[in-house]
Amino acid sequence: MFFRRPAKNPNVKDENNGVYRVRVKTSRHGDVVELRFTRAAHIGIDDDGNYVYRKPILSSQNLDKGEVMVQFDKRYNVLKTEAEGATFIPVAEWEE
Repeated sequence: MFFRRPAKNPNVKDENNGVYRVRVKTSRHGDVVELRFTRAAHIGIDDDGNYVYRKPILSSQNLDKGEVMVQFDKRYNVLKTEAEGATFIPVAEWEE
């Protein structure tokens, strides 16, 4: 029997050591905000037993507000990403 890995989410960068990064652009002024979070310190469990990272965002340039949510399964594969007041910037578009 073959097991398939789920496709990686294009909005979340997994740094393979329990550290994740996302970048969003605020809806109001287009400010870019980067969030860095870890399994050990920032990810909790929701009512369905899935792991979830939820964070309010505030841009430093224009004080735009929003919220980011990343949901993981029990193996820390990203199930879905949602942003309120912002849109995700895909990892492929990051200039590093």
